[in-house]
Amino acid sequence: MELGFLKPLLTSLALPPVLPLVLALLGLLLAWRRQRSGLALAALALAGLWLLSCHGTAVWLARHALPQFAAVTAAQLKARQVQAIVVLGGGLLSDAPEYGGAPQPSAFTAARLRYGIWLGSQSGLPLAFTGGTGWAADGMQPVSEAEVAARVALQDYGVTLRWRESASRDTWENARLLAPLLQRDKVQRIALVTDAWHMPRSVAAFQSAGFDVTPAPMAFTLPIESRQLQWLPSGQGLLASRLVLREWLGLAVGRFTPV
Repeated sequence: MELGFLKPLLTSLALPPVLPLVLALLGLLLAWRRQRSGLALAALALAGLWLLSCHGTAVWLARHALPQFAAVTAAQLKARQVQAIVVLGGGLLSDAPEYGGAPQPSAFTAARLRYGIWLGSQSGLPLAFTGGTGWAADGMQPVSEAEVAARVALQDYGVTLRWRESASRDTWENARLLAPLLQRDKVQRIALVTDAWHMPRSVAAFQSAGFDVTPAPMAFTLPIESRQLQWLPSGQGLLASRLVLREWLGLAVGRFTPV
């Protein structure tokens, strides 16, 4: 078994909600054994889970735990002599009953594709898409993200993807496997489209593959509720915090080995 198949499991264990819940259970076990520190550990873990479930926490983490990238304009792409726009896949809905069971892009992939197409229409640059079957989805996806993205881009937007890479399983493979396709057409300067929280590792991966990268982030982690509501726990807040912490963890691990 390739070590990559363990990445989704290890990542889940190191992030909320699993890690705080495990710590809380450990605390209760210690308390049951009459160790005073047990209740303190359980309370601290649950308080941490509450805090990480607040969207306000996610906004703070995104601003302070990750490198920041500003939104890009078509004029900036022209000034930097960008040759192509590269869109990173972000998952797939392998079975969509509402579409007769045809696989559809996940919300992340659909948003990235839409923005990449819009940026292409503003700049006149050709599009590349990279995305295969992620480690976590092994055996669950009948087709690659790139195949679905190409179909959706043509059917919904009337746009043909000039390049597509469909064998990658993570961000580093996105860059490594797409590189030969673009280099064959002498493309070296790219605009990279992905979520703002995912941009730090993505830039590092594509720079290591030899590209001159102009970040084109989207879906920034910003306040979306009133000040009172953003400090109440929600599933949306927990997901946002988890995504930011996942990227931070990936950056930390990436200092020692590509992830």
